[in-house]
Amino acid sequence: MTIALTGATGFVGQAVLAEALRCEEPVRALTRRHMAQREGVAWVEGTLDEKPALAQLVAGAEAVIHVAGLTNTPDPDAFHEANVVGTQNLLRACQDARVKRFIFVSSLSAREPDLSRYGRSKAEAEEFVSASGLDWTIVRPPGVYGPHDVDYFEMFRSAQFGFVPLPPGGASSIIHVDDLARLLFALVDASPALVRRRTFEPDDGREGGWSHKELAKAIGKAVGRPVFAPHLPRAVLEAAARLDRLMRGDKARLTADRVGYMTHPNWVARSAMKVPEAVWSPRVPGAEGLVSTARWYRMEGWL
Repeated sequence: MTIALTGATGFVGQAVLAEALRCEEPVRALTRRHMAQREGVAWVEGTLDEKPALAQLVAGAEAVIHVAGLTNTPDPDAFHEANVVGTQNLLRACQDARVKRFIFVSSLSAREPDLSRYGRSKAEAEEFVSASGLDWTIVRPPGVYGPHDVDYFEMFRSAQFGFVPLPPGGASSIIHVDDLARLLFALVDASPALVRRRTFEPDDGREGGWSHKELAKAIGKAVGRPVFAPHLPRAVLEAAARLDRLMRGDKARLTADRVGYMTHPNWVARSAMKVPEAVWSPRVPGAEGLVSTARWYRMEGWL
């Protein structure tokens, strides 16, 4: 079996690629830049707006795992081009090549598309996937953390100083990147009756998710520090987003668009959209995963 993969050089994509190689399945992976040769991987240089590259990527593939997407940008208009148009281009390539199996990595934010341009772009992309005629599965991950992640790292770094600012009260689910990678790979040849043309919301198995304060305290414990974790009103977060843009420019992690969905009170994966246990179940409990992630950050000199 040959699997075509987008986003292979990103945070989640790297984990999916590693999982495929552990299972000794050949992968054809799209990349924007030249990559060194790697056993089991056929690199295809190109982007989601280059038709020849996409045709080469999916030719003869039994399944496509579409991970690539824009998650953060100072220009909200860029979300549509990357996440909607890019997905449309890949779907057309799959249709032309008669590739049937299509696994799309969306986001929980697609549940509330009016809160952010990012969430709206993922919701729109989901609509094109579901109307494609392919044998699709949509996965809406919650907060994804683990080694190499730069988003949750901000909380780990802040926790080292004993202070973790939080959005207004609410709860969310999380998932370790290795668990998400296992799921995406498991979906490739899972029983069609269980996964085809369905949308799933996976998590770490913690019923009801994590309150913001619980998660902050767990991250504090992972780095070995008690933390003060106050809830900040939206106006303060919006001001912080402007300050982050001034300080880090296009590399700002907190943007106005992110504030939009951060302040929503419920980003908990719904049990009604749980992945069937016959297909997959999480192996990394949140508390253990946070500790191992903190350990990785230290080993790599991030903390």
